[in-house]
Amino acid sequence: MTATPSTWDYDHYDAAEERLRESLCTLGNGYFATRGALPECAADDTHYPGTYAAGCYNRLTSTVSGRKVENEDVVNLPNWLPLRFRPAGGDWLTPDTAEVLDHRQTVHLDSGVLERRTSFGLGGDRVLSVRQLRLVHMADPHLAALRTEFTTEGGPVDLEVEAALDGGVTNSGVHRYRDLEGRHLVHVHTGSAADDTVWLRCRTRTSDIRIGLAARTTARAPVTAAREHLCVTQRTTLRAEPGRTAAVDKVVALHTSRDPAISDPLQAAVDRVAEAPGFDDLLVSHRTAWGQLWRRAELEVPGEAGSILRLHLFHVLQTLSPHTADLDVGVPARGLHGEAYRGHVFWDELFVLPYLNLHFPEVSRALLHYRHRRLERARSAARAIGRRGALYPWQSGSDGREETQRLHLNPRSGRWLPDHSHLQHHVGSAIAYNVWQYCEASGDAEFLHTKGAEMLLQIARFWADSATWDERLGRHRIRGVVGPDEYHEAYPGAARPGLDDNAYTNVTAAWVLSRTLDVLADLPEPRRRELVERTALDAAELEQWDSVSRTLHVPFHDGVVSQFEGYGELAELDWAGYRERYGDIRRLDRVLEAENDSVNNYQASKQADVLMLGYLFSPAELRSLFSRLGYRLDEPTWQRTVDHYLARTSHGSTLSGLVHGWILARARRAEAWTYFHEALKSDVADLQGGTTGEGIHLGAMAGTLDLVQRGLTGLETRAGALWLDPVPLPELSSYGFSVRYQGHWGVRFRLEHGRLEIAVPAAGPLPIDVRLPDREVRLQPGDACRLVLPD
Repeated sequence: MTATPSTWDYDHYDAAEERLRESLCTLGNGYFATRGALPECAADDTHYPGTYAAGCYNRLTSTVSGRKVENEDVVNLPNWLPLRFRPAGGDWLTPDTAEVLDHRQTVHLDSGVLERRTSFGLGGDRVLSVRQLRLVHMADPHLAALRTEFTTEGGPVDLEVEAALDGGVTNSGVHRYRDLEGRHLVHVHTGSAADDTVWLRCRTRTSDIRIGLAARTTARAPVTAAREHLCVTQRTTLRAEPGRTAAVDKVVALHTSRDPAISDPLQAAVDRVAEAPGFDDLLVSHRTAWGQLWRRAELEVPGEAGSILRLHLFHVLQTLSPHTADLDVGVPARGLHGEAYRGHVFWDELFVLPYLNLHFPEVSRALLHYRHRRLERARSAARAIGRRGALYPWQSGSDGREETQRLHLNPRSGRWLPDHSHLQHHVGSAIAYNVWQYCEASGDAEFLHTKGAEMLLQIARFWADSATWDERLGRHRIRGVVGPDEYHEAYPGAARPGLDDNAYTNVTAAWVLSRTLDVLADLPEPRRRELVERTALDAAELEQWDSVSRTLHVPFHDGVVSQFEGYGELAELDWAGYRERYGDIRRLDRVLEAENDSVNNYQASKQADVLMLGYLFSPAELRSLFSRLGYRLDEPTWQRTVDHYLARTSHGSTLSGLVHGWILARARRAEAWTYFHEALKSDVADLQGGTTGEGIHLGAMAGTLDLVQRGLTGLETRAGALWLDPVPLPELSSYGFSVRYQGHWGVRFRLEHGRLEIAVPAAGPLPIDVRLPDREVRLQPGDACRLVLPD
């Protein structure tokens, strides 16, 4: 593999790496995405040509270990890619069955085009060279296109070419899910709409989403259609000659019944593909749309890190593009790149929205709308456990109910085990944090005063009602939860799951309560009155919130912040011994369970838990939060806490290296690059051991972008100003980017050898106040400044 800021290139065929390449070569536009599978290859253990539309879910029931298990999954839609070829009368050619002389696959990041070149040996001196260009259109989100060009050496070849729409697909892209029901599509029908156009329609089994696909296939020879079981094909025969290129173009339109402003998905698809221009014109408008995206997300980082960051940005923009602003969807943790995590929405928006806020705030707003539309479902979930307020689900899908599986498979032991991760109630704090960060960055007072305030109020109400008073401690406590470290979900030998006083949960709950009190106090009086009347909020409840926000218990042990009450009493793990025996112990939970042990017994974390507080809050704000709670969090205590958990974390999540790199940039700069580099490599090198082939890790990708944008610059948007406190790493001391801040499009930042340059575009509405630890600067529209940074 070779990478540049504009290309991501694989220069040979490797069946063992194909799933990984398919994920990293996925093309999408925010509405739908298609994995980078070879069009001539069907789904098998090597290839998996999945297509996924944002928010398109279906629910099925499976029998696992004698139990009925219900799961909702993002649906693998009918496959529009198939296009296979062979010498007339011969076998179909694929890299797995034919002689491959050369193979190259290149993602052109600037233009959003996947290029494939393969040379097949046909025997004797004859060679067939295949070049394909693929796009999922960024200007028109319902279109995709594939151009296939054939050239020969050593003599002419008559080629049979077959294109298809395949409705016989299943969800089978994740091996550990294969015991589960995966056939989501029913009522598959096919037909022809014109001489060069075929169609396929179907619907999902239980969610009853109707899907329409239409394909227009053109070549210099006649194209004939044929209907087969669950698919429709188009065939042609071409004569490929040396020095001349024979081409086939396939243009596809996709609609579902979730789309606005249509009556029938099939008719919409047929009409759209009929009106679509040819491949060349589609490529021009597609490139233009991508050029506009890159300007808004400008990022200049040198070297290998810059190339990987460009790939990360490419995949973020394909999953969450401006088209997302028109959809009712959340942030899929694994992108639209595969079926891992079933396409569910977790807390990963906590790592994604801070980046989007400063480039595509309209997308952030739409993603927060997804949460607001499910506020009533979250309130129902809270009532179901006897609480007030809103309990958002750890895993969300179509309607906001809790989608977390109740069983999960340990591939090491082959056992299906109880899953208690639905107790990660801290997801509500993540949503509240995102509301506040979005409003601070965008200046969207209308959203804050309406939907934002409604979500904040109900999340705060849940935390206040979850807190119980402990007379012995003289403090409030939150019991029976799971923190970000999913390894620990119960006390050793406990009959019931859940932990008490997870520090991250309690501190972020205190932040939500105090921040909501501030928002309510600052609401315009008419709006505040409406909200109070609708929610029956009274002064006594507000007083309770204030009390809980100051008295939540934060446990300590041995001079460090404890992950939860009793954490310090757990046994120490023989880390060196386990690394010697197993090598990679990122998934330490699976290793121990296969030994009939449990990670619940040890001071061992999957990922940052307590240290997540240092990711969300600046050092000053974190000290202030602890002070409000009546605790002193001085620098030595925080440093001891960082050291304690660094030595006891297995980094079983792609988010772990990201968070630790962010923390160490300020705590121990010399070590920060190691963790940042791991975060950069997590997907491109598949550090989690095969998981990237099931879908990228969108939070980690966006988080690396935000580490450069906010983490290393100390960039905060608060109190109507841009706050900066740069900590450039030696390995990344020179780079630049631009942001969109409260009506200013393209505020440019550049760090260069101890200097910070800031330029404000001339068309901005108002001056920008910039605050650094040792000075303040006001920049008028059109101004620029260069600041010397302290060592």
